[in-house]
Amino acid sequence: MAIMAATATAVASPSSSTSPGPLQPSPRFLPPVSTPARCHLLPKPRRWCARLHIERRVAVGSDVSSSHDVAAEEAAAASKVGKRVRVTVPVRVHHVAKAPGLDLRGMEGVVKQYIGVWKGKRITANLPFKVEFELKLDGHDKPVRFITHLREQEFEILGEE
Repeated sequence: MAIMAATATAVASPSSSTSPGPLQPSPRFLPPVSTPARCHLLPKPRRWCARLHIERRVAVGSDVSSSHDVAAEEAAAASKVGKRVRVTVPVRVHHVAKAPGLDLRGMEGVVKQYIGVWKGKRITANLPFKVEFELKLDGHDKPVRFITHLREQEFEILGEE
């Protein structure tokens, strides 16, 4: 009779049970409210989460360029802004709607902006000079204006505009 009583207590209704059901998450896997949830998405040691936060702070806060170098670079590039330039290498652009696949070699334009430095910090702009061109097309009254990003090695300076 003692065996029957033990079996009867083990088969209790799910509503009165204290253990979570199959669809309810276990309370031990829920993150505390004060800690970030991203550390608890996967089961991993707590020290790994601490290292993750330190690496993020170092990656965001480290400065690899000195302010003197950036200021000198910005001053050298600022002297080119507003100058008339000619493209010396074959550069094909496809973003001009009225002339797709346009080759810029030999065309003249004006340097409008240098974007290699932003808010006093060097950025990794592959094509840091914005150059504006005017293209006269047959059948159009006005010239088509467009801006293209170029490297410094792709053009030569002609003079002031």
